[in-house]
Amino acid sequence: MRMQQTRLDTSLVVCYQPAVRSELLKNVSRIVVKLGTGVLTDSRKQIDPAQLEQIVAQVAALRKAGKEVVVVTSGAVGAGMGALGFDTRPADLAEKQACAAVGQSRLMSTYEKLFAKHDLVVAQVLLTHDDLEHHERHLNARNTLVTLLGHGVVPIINENDAVSFTEIKVGDNDTLSALVASLLPADLLVILTTVDGVIENFGQPNAKVISIIGQIDAELEKIAGGTTSETAVGGMATKIQAAKIVVRSGIPLVIASGRKHDALANILSGADEGTVFIAQEGKLRGRKRWIAFFHHPKGAMFVDDGAKTALREAGKSLLPPGVSRCEGDFAAGDVIRICDANGTEFARGIAKFSSKEIESHTLARVELVHRDDLVIL
Repeated sequence: MRMQQTRLDTSLVVCYQPAVRSELLKNVSRIVVKLGTGVLTDSRKQIDPAQLEQIVAQVAALRKAGKEVVVVTSGAVGAGMGALGFDTRPADLAEKQACAAVGQSRLMSTYEKLFAKHDLVVAQVLLTHDDLEHHERHLNARNTLVTLLGHGVVPIINENDAVSFTEIKVGDNDTLSALVASLLPADLLVILTTVDGVIENFGQPNAKVISIIGQIDAELEKIAGGTTSETAVGGMATKIQAAKIVVRSGIPLVIASGRKHDALANILSGADEGTVFIAQEGKLRGRKRWIAFFHHPKGAMFVDDGAKTALREAGKSLLPPGVSRCEGDFAAGDVIRICDANGTEFARGIAKFSSKEIESHTLARVELVHRDDLVIL
């Protein structure tokens, strides 16, 4: 099927005939749907019942069509803000956690009632980054979600903001949704937000939604700003970071408006709804996904051009001669970043030796990172 590549100011956009969009999404059976705070709350920072009801109806329709659906929800802190009388998102961690604790119970109560109208059962799953990084807990989380889906339950996932702190936080629910999609793995991630997709020339008279994105590059990231919402975290920038995770995992992403009552149906039918990010060919295996995306790397190795080529193009392990220096104090078994001479990260892997051992220059004829423990990003 013919395709035309057109260079815009934002990214490499692949222009397809309409049938190709349907082709990209034709085999989707397991979907992660992320709901942003902006599409769940009203101007008073309270949960908007009518808005939440129409989104639940869309998810319920997917379930009744035989799709497995996991919901990653924001809104707990926002709902708690309204209940506790905050006009702006509190900066103090304890106050933010108090908002989350109050808001989460309200949020889940609303979900339970709305899904019950469609004869669907929901399950609350609260996660921290620590849950996803620790390998045994990572696998347990996956097994729990798969089991819930097997019973026809709709898992409702949020970060455990009531107890999370910097070291164990994912940070934003765009990233959390990408990690959940990669964890399962899902066939599709849909992020529903307050805009119609990735918009070229945002705020200008000639603004338009980019239908399909085939490559995430620096030009695209330039247009991805943050957010000025009092209840939200991130903005389009975190959605682009989420896209990097899922497309490398072999999972497509759609960013679309959560205000449209037929958005999910349109997406699954192949209609020109929102922005589709095309997945890279071949899904990473589960362990490779865990290495690549579920860690806060403890340090970095910087390699020369020869080593970079050997890793990226020849499928080799990383050997001592290719490493110019280390950064950070990491131990054997830690996940580290692997960067080129310019400092650009292009891979992640599990170090077989500590930074002190590597920098001692006493290691020879050993593999610092085995190919099986390395992922090219």
